[in-house]
Amino acid sequence: MSEAPVICVVEDDESLRTAVVGLLRSYGYRARGFPSAEAFLETRATADCGCIVADIQLPGLSGLELKARLDQLGARTPVILVTARTEPAWLDKAQACGALSLLSKPFAEDALLSCVRRALGETGEPA
Repeated sequence: MSEAPVICVVEDDESLRTAVVGLLRSYGYRARGFPSAEAFLETRATADCGCIVADIQLPGLSGLELKARLDQLGARTPVILVTARTEPAWLDKAQACGALSLLSKPFAEDALLSCVRRALGETGEPA
């Protein structure tokens, strides 16, 4: 049996990052949290990530810039962006950057899990 994929959560809000990592772990995923895009990139965690959940608005590199950097590095890891922003321009930017999906904060647990399952190519419930 193979190990569960690692879901990398890039979120500067510590309480939300902790909650999302905990939620993913409760569904059997391995999850790691990072407070910034730079912290994520410095660890070279992309090699182990099944998908990335990243806030659009981060200190330093934004979630959109993180996605662009990953593309430059040749990473094919699916990215799910999350944001509290409601302007239609953010939806357009997220779609243009090639993100798998964009979730609006606050998002429902099942919406996040559905996006993660789609990113990982899962069809059923996680183990």
